[in-house]
Amino acid sequence: MADDIPVCPGPVADTTTPKFDVPNGACDSHFHVFGPASVYAYSPKRGYTPPDALPSTLNELHRILGIERRVYTQPSVYGTDNSAMMDALAKDPLPARAIIAVDRDVSDKQLEDWHNQGARGVRFNLVDKGGMPFDTIDEVIAFSARLKPFGWHVEFLIHVDTFEHLAETVAKMHVDVVVGHMGYMKTDAGLDNPGFLEFLEALKSGKCWAKMTGAYRVTVNEAPPYDDVVPLAQALIAAAPDQLIWGSDWPHPWHYREMPNDGYLLDQVTDWTGNQTVIQKMLVDNPARLYEFSD
Repeated sequence: MADDIPVCPGPVADTTTPKFDVPNGACDSHFHVFGPASVYAYSPKRGYTPPDALPSTLNELHRILGIERRVYTQPSVYGTDNSAMMDALAKDPLPARAIIAVDRDVSDKQLEDWHNQGARGVRFNLVDKGGMPFDTIDEVIAFSARLKPFGWHVEFLIHVDTFEHLAETVAKMHVDVVVGHMGYMKTDAGLDNPGFLEFLEALKSGKCWAKMTGAYRVTVNEAPPYDDVVPLAQALIAAAPDQLIWGSDWPHPWHYREMPNDGYLLDQVTDWTGNQTVIQKMLVDNPARLYEFSD
């Protein structure tokens, strides 16, 4: 491992059981698998070195949480090598999908093969080193036309408070756009932040989605509870409850404050809303629609 690449701590091992009745068909729409590094080598261009996060540990986590569907998300540390994730997907005992990373030279045949294996979108991480294989957003917009025949979407990891022209970018995409970590804006930027307001408008268009993930990344608190995230989450829910999906972001790489318990991260949905219909949408109905899960 390179000396200048920081090593991430692992997740909390003792996952707590959710305090509410998790609905049948609940989906974790954002998590990663890592390692073992001896089998799946990390990119030398990565910004961090994660802990091992193996499918066997993931299975136990989701058993405790009551998760019955899941969506693997390609992490930046693997660049465009989707092997670790797709190998896990191929052996998954649960209904599962994947969000992959690609470069501009990927063939249509490779996209078709990945589709048949369960891929449903392409991720562009503009935040973490190594996660953006394209040079410009315009290149991503052009590339998105190739995803339309498959019914896929584009997923962005961006900071909505500093990303310029989000609504325009969403409108130009040939497919839907999913934005990670609730827009990845720190709560102290304020709900009246112009970038966040533009994000809300993009959600209302029906072409943009938000992953209700990473509360511990947007909070200004050093440890749970993340009460400052509640107004932000409620603003998203008020704007577009049909465009929101929940995810754990397990095993929480590149996080160096107190590690949250995944049981608490799932319980947060009841802090954000007491509306059971909205909870059903975030955990079951919306991801089923976006990722093409069938009953």
